[in-house]
Amino acid sequence: MTTLQTKGDYQERILANVDNCLTETDLAKGEKYRGKVRDRYDLGDCLAMVTTDRQSAFDRVLAAIPFKGQALNLTSRWWFDKTSDIVANHVLDVPDPNVTMAKKCEVFPIEFVVRGYMTGSSGTSLWTVYNKGDREYCGHSLPEGMVKNQPLDQIMLTPTTKEAHDRPISEEGILKEGWMSEEDWRQASAVAMELFSYGQQVAGENGLILVDTKYEMGKDAEGNLTLVDEIHTPDSSRYWIADSYEGLHAAGQEPENVDKEFLRLWFSERCDPYKDEELPEAPVDLVTELARRYLLLYEMITGEAFPFPSDDEPVGDRIARNLSAYL
Repeated sequence: MTTLQTKGDYQERILANVDNCLTETDLAKGEKYRGKVRDRYDLGDCLAMVTTDRQSAFDRVLAAIPFKGQALNLTSRWWFDKTSDIVANHVLDVPDPNVTMAKKCEVFPIEFVVRGYMTGSSGTSLWTVYNKGDREYCGHSLPEGMVKNQPLDQIMLTPTTKEAHDRPISEEGILKEGWMSEEDWRQASAVAMELFSYGQQVAGENGLILVDTKYEMGKDAEGNLTLVDEIHTPDSSRYWIADSYEGLHAAGQEPENVDKEFLRLWFSERCDPYKDEELPEAPVDLVTELARRYLLLYEMITGEAFPFPSDDEPVGDRIARNLSAYL
């Protein structure tokens, strides 16, 4: 497992907060929905989106990662700001590093997954499906002879349904099954492709490859298309280090990644994370390295040092203090 270097030596700070992770929240106001990573509170006129330090993959929570929630939330905020001229987003305020106050939207029941490379290790990933012999994926035909981690001939939009388990689906299936109207699909799919192209451009300018990602969209109260949830974070996206990609790929090795893929690989090599009831505990060195990668991605994208909280008070106490005006 390669250690990637952040702007500062954050190891001591990360280790000191291994047991100060935000895994559960209680704002004591509003109806709560608990997602794999985010807890959403309906406060009536808006939503409080609390990004926790829970680490999910394979449709379950695997570990808790120090500062992960803050890194995700602030990375998203940066991207939301940069892409607001492409599509409106749900952000109203970011009163705490882990919290986004968001406008309420009617969210489409489809995730817009965009891919630039033949890769992945989950059950629905492009490489997993291709490696099993399938050559049709979400309405796209794939040629013979492709290898893992190679670039696709062109960017592919491969949507999934939001069901108990994400189901890859084609444009034809979305319209035939009535998941979205044709006009909504046309507009949202075009925006997804534009967001990804812009994301790849910015990533490339900062020494990264944006490999694939997913977007969630919906409509606000006025019927405007709105980007929600998160954007281009290491949870929703796969990133590789650009400088080392060509050499590692030519040697048949995995690219250096700045996302949770190496965590997925660690678990998939030791258990069946989809079926096993009990999973091995993620070791501290893996947890701290993943934390470092979340911080590194924030720094590479924004060009700024990661803004640690001023002290190590319990994250839940800090959130309650910063959200007092809303609660």
